[in-house]
Amino acid sequence: MTAFGSLREFLRSRPLALKRGPIAIILIEDDAVVLETLQHHLRIGFRHILALSSRPIRLPEQLSPRVTNLRWNMHDPHAHQGAVNAVIQAVPSGTWLYYCYNAEFLFFPFSETRTVGELLAFHTEERRDAMLSYVIDLYSPDLDRDPDAVNLSDAMFDRSGYFALSRNDGQGNALERQLNLHGGLRWRFEEHFPVARRKIDRIALFRAAPDLRIDTEHRFNIQEYNTYSCPWHHNLTATIASFRAAKALATNPGSREAISNFRWRSSEPFQWRAQQFLDMGLMEPGQWF
Repeated sequence: MTAFGSLREFLRSRPLALKRGPIAIILIEDDAVVLETLQHHLRIGFRHILALSSRPIRLPEQLSPRVTNLRWNMHDPHAHQGAVNAVIQAVPSGTWLYYCYNAEFLFFPFSETRTVGELLAFHTEERRDAMLSYVIDLYSPDLDRDPDAVNLSDAMFDRSGYFALSRNDGQGNALERQLNLHGGLRWRFEEHFPVARRKIDRIALFRAAPDLRIDTEHRFNIQEYNTYSCPWHHNLTATIASFRAAKALATNPGSREAISNFRWRSSEPFQWRAQQFLDMGLMEPGQWF
């Protein structure tokens, strides 16, 4: 296992691994399905993964050429902000980046047969520098069996209950082609989430730019990056299947005693196929066929 260096030291060394994307930044908050998260994102085509954690993780030797485990303060509630902004500044402008947390899995249209590189090549041809992702909550249907709500072989998600509201600027004006998306566990159990954390939209795929920065609410300072499509037609969107909200609700002292089960009338078994999300309208193929 290689030395557990810090993210900033690694970026200062200008490593060859960052010369070409797409690059994934995976923020590791706990021990839940860490290896499975890394393997999934390697399988769909990321060239290199920066696995950020507060303490070292043990990686199989076969992953070491494409995964670098780096030290980052994951106890910071806004750990994503500093990490993503640091990587943006370190990679060549135009590099495609992606970020998520452990126990989150990226799906995109036709990802069973196409790579993330092919996806982003088409998106670039459409003159898009970012891609909207819907974070769809996964959860175990049996919290007695799975007290952290994570079960890869028996996962469920909500097939209904999703909605969008217009996003406004500081003066109350609607922002063009921007929406706040809601649904899933953050909607059904909203009393356990601060208002700022109830949204399920995330611009998880984006191209680095010299002045680009992300904020604490997962939005970028360049407004076009926050849009769901260009003005003239629909563009691709992706989905992140995520156990993160379920883990928090099932383990945090303020919510775990109030919740005995996540299953309800609209629970749907997850088949681990992108086509399932496409069929339900939870992501958009745009002009890509």
